[in-house]
Amino acid sequence: MQQPVFAANYADRIGFAQLTRQAFEGVDLQPLRDQLLGRITEGTAQAGEGLDLSLIVQLLGDKEAGLAIQSEVLTFHQLFRTPSAAPKPGLRLLALAADIDMGGNTPIDFLLEGSDIELLTLYVVKGVGLPESLPAHDVAIVVASDSEECRDALALIEEVAPRWPRPLLNHPGLIGNLDRDKLYRLLADVPGLDIPATVHATRAQLTDLASGRIACGAIAGELHFPMIARPRGSHAGVGLAKLDDAAALEAYLTARKEQDFFVARFVDYVSPDGLYRKYRLAMVDGKAYACHMAIADRWDIWYLNAYMAFSEEKRAEEAIFMRDFDHAFAARHKSALDEMSRRVGLDYFIVDCAENQNGELLVFEADNTAVVHNMDSPAVFPYKPLQMRKIFTAFTAMLSRHARAGEGRAT
Repeated sequence: MQQPVFAANYADRIGFAQLTRQAFEGVDLQPLRDQLLGRITEGTAQAGEGLDLSLIVQLLGDKEAGLAIQSEVLTFHQLFRTPSAAPKPGLRLLALAADIDMGGNTPIDFLLEGSDIELLTLYVVKGVGLPESLPAHDVAIVVASDSEECRDALALIEEVAPRWPRPLLNHPGLIGNLDRDKLYRLLADVPGLDIPATVHATRAQLTDLASGRIACGAIAGELHFPMIARPRGSHAGVGLAKLDDAAALEAYLTARKEQDFFVARFVDYVSPDGLYRKYRLAMVDGKAYACHMAIADRWDIWYLNAYMAFSEEKRAEEAIFMRDFDHAFAARHKSALDEMSRRVGLDYFIVDCAENQNGELLVFEADNTAVVHNMDSPAVFPYKPLQMRKIFTAFTAMLSRHARAGEGRAT
């Protein structure tokens, strides 16, 4: 596999970050959608415009239609460019993506915000695979997730990874470590880290458990009520529930149609003041960075349902968390964070976590595709832009370091 010396046959696109920011800020994307649809009807649309249209349709709430548009575009074109902010790019990054919904690949263009890095995204599509000659680039990164839909793409990339002509970050063979059940086995014995065993359970097993025909231990040794359940493959809290007893499990199964689930013991991580605190960290080049802190009176916290924007007191606490992170939270959990980063082995990933009542780092999940952004209003969150820029700077510095290390390879 050799890199060509000629210009890549890429298609320009607006990209994930710009379109998502517009949606986040309340911009009506329907006129742009209609304009792009018109160009497709006329037969004048470029491939990049088709990919932008697929994202707009997803942002407007029609995931199925958006994915159909994307898959159609990717049958005839797989390489796309998101231009850098600089007139002349200082570094060329090649992102290897899968044909999946908008949350299934690392939203890497957010991390490149304001940089001089040109982003090329190559979609690795089943039946098409990788091109014989790669587009010229300084460093590459795998952005496909650990989901089932990405397995074929990851396998194709892993097959050629040993012969990759430039540094390749987030090795495809390591991304599977982020699966909920694999992550537990990887981190179970890390000192100072608490990660509940997340195990696969079939509907039949849970039905037997609900009826008393089997005990929790028949599914997993440490499993007991109360437990957490979620459909296998679900994200963003879809189908997530705390089940206090067999009756609650029976009611849960009645309300769900899925056949496969993940279950885990429930850890009550409530703070002494009766509130729950959940943290998102970015692990960049082996170092932890604070992304956000959500505070709520419920255990199932996401940043949005914590309503941080409506509480000056919560935001003040989050500001202190970010300001003091390196010598407070990160220092308390340095050993656990370092060992977790070493075992996971990825150059960049995200961790959602808390502190349990013994003061240990309680890990809920890790992935490589969570959105890390600088879209929040600086008027409401004046402390966030500086923190986000720290993360972005660390990420781009990591890319530059690897690019320099790979300068002696084939070009």
